[in-house]
Amino acid sequence: MRASTTIEAKIEHAAKVARDHADEAEQGRRLSAATVAALAEAGAFTLCLPVAYGGAGGGPLAMIDAVAEIAAGDGSAGWCAGIASTTSSLAIFLDPAVATAVFDSPSVATGGVFAPNGRGSIDGDTVRVTGRWQWGSGTQHCAWIVGGAMCDDGTQRICFFPHDAVDFHDTWHVGGMRGTGSLDFSVDDVAVPLDHTIRVGLDHPAVDDPIARFPNFTLLALGIAATGIGNARRALDELRDLAAGKTPQFSSKTLAQSGFAQTEFARAEARWRAARALLRTEVGDAWDAAAAGRPVDVDARVAMRLAAAHAASECVAVATAAYELAGGSAVYDASVLGRCVRDAHVVTQHIMVAPKLNETLGKHLLGADFDARMI
Repeated sequence: MRASTTIEAKIEHAAKVARDHADEAEQGRRLSAATVAALAEAGAFTLCLPVAYGGAGGGPLAMIDAVAEIAAGDGSAGWCAGIASTTSSLAIFLDPAVATAVFDSPSVATGGVFAPNGRGSIDGDTVRVTGRWQWGSGTQHCAWIVGGAMCDDGTQRICFFPHDAVDFHDTWHVGGMRGTGSLDFSVDDVAVPLDHTIRVGLDHPAVDDPIARFPNFTLLALGIAATGIGNARRALDELRDLAAGKTPQFSSKTLAQSGFAQTEFARAEARWRAARALLRTEVGDAWDAAAAGRPVDVDARVAMRLAAAHAASECVAVATAAYELAGGSAVYDASVLGRCVRDAHVVTQHIMVAPKLNETLGKHLLGADFDARMI
């Protein structure tokens, strides 16, 4: 069996486990132990890890497809896989010895928040960090947790904290993506070795890998958008299954035989396919450049971010269309369609794909000056 086939089979299995344990994740407000184990076994937490440290080398297209498949099983599981895989790409900036120690296995999970909500004080060869961060998706099952900090030497650093140095706060009481466990986390005067930190905008990749030529923030946006794509696919599939057997009140035909349902389902399917195709096209072109040793320029980065934001928005519309076509069946807690709609709206709340991003992208598209550092 080819390696790629083995990986695909493991991702498929992980998606099934996530689907089987989705209700448990909803109730527990974090992924189940079984789902975490299956994702780890599939390498779904390190889809962007450089090959030098055990990564599969599939690139961002493979990540999009894997995260989308997992999210079709459970949106929360897809979200956590995307976050962890994006975080694993940070290995490119670490000293190789440190990266090897942190990512001692392709199954290791890392996660956290890049935003510099912490404060750091340089103390010899360490930095002492205190801070609290929101949206720590999947951090409870992570071996290493990252947090951004502004330090007293004038640098902004991404710091790697071991799991037992972090305090978790039960703040994740939400409508959608309940299973992601995206609670607050904090550290209090934790000493972090300087070689376990990354100076944002100053440190350069320490390994030669195509992923090192790919923009980090774009990777994060792709993982979030892929979650939306998988979640919307699940909504369409759920509606199709429901429509075959449901006869709406005052109708003699099943929902699948309704002309209105047929028309709207086709439109939703087209929107989903178009959004996914645009994202894969733009990312594929950029990855070809990175794999050939060329930089991914601003035009390509804007194109990918535009496609990611578009996909996230379109997938809200697709999930909503499926929900509305299902009628009253969708309003019950037992309905997967209700969860799909709630999860879809959380996707577009993420800063990497939020609708407001279009203003920034539009500046570039119209030839106006704009700050490309976060693109």
